[in-house]
Amino acid sequence: MKLSFEQGIAAGVAGLVATALIAGVLLVDHGAVAAAAEPTAQVQALPAPSGDAAFRDDASHASVVFAGGCFWGVQGVFQHVKGVSNAVSGYIGGSATDARYERVSGGRTGHAEAVKVDYDPRQVSYGQLMQVFFSVVHDPTQLNRQGPDHGSQYRSAIFVDDTRQQAASRAYIGQLGQAGSYRAPIVTQVGSGQRFYPAESYHQNYMSNYPQAAYIRYYDAPKLAALGKQFPALYRRDPALVPMR
Repeated sequence: MKLSFEQGIAAGVAGLVATALIAGVLLVDHGAVAAAAEPTAQVQALPAPSGDAAFRDDASHASVVFAGGCFWGVQGVFQHVKGVSNAVSGYIGGSATDARYERVSGGRTGHAEAVKVDYDPRQVSYGQLMQVFFSVVHDPTQLNRQGPDHGSQYRSAIFVDDTRQQAASRAYIGQLGQAGSYRAPIVTQVGSGQRFYPAESYHQNYMSNYPQAAYIRYYDAPKLAALGKQFPALYRRDPALVPMR
């Protein structure tokens, strides 16, 4: 979701950006998105994690970083999942110096746009989060792109340091591959040992702040609708928003 007025954002003209987005005028790197478009939600039904992919954790808190295209939609979906206490948009895979939107959007920093999800495993399992990630959040068969957004910063990846989460991630990817859940191979990477850097404040709670923005309406709102349709027991109406100072 490369903005046509990116340099204005980098310069801190957040007020002008917000005004334009509220008006529904949002440009991506391939051209304008029609603000009037109202696509229907697409639901990708997947089998529930089983075996090693379905491990249970009795801890009260755990974290995982999901990368699956533009972080606006990834964050927006997970903020509506029961058991998620916080979902923060940010960058992972590169250096601290490059962890800025105007640099990451160039696609040469090693960073991926990602969302750090903090959750209570007693309320929502890691397996359930993966099922949401692979079914409604993004298409894991798209290499270095997602929808209209192209570049390695939009790659599909899971970053976890817990060895059980790592094993579960690989097991579920294998399970989906064996089940033939997709017409193309899954390209999701599983990484660890990477530092997560929170994104700028104007990227946080983006779906909630700008529900009428063209990009949100066309590409991200259907994901949220799919969450409620496919996972009604996990869906919560009020999102867990990132506290803003």
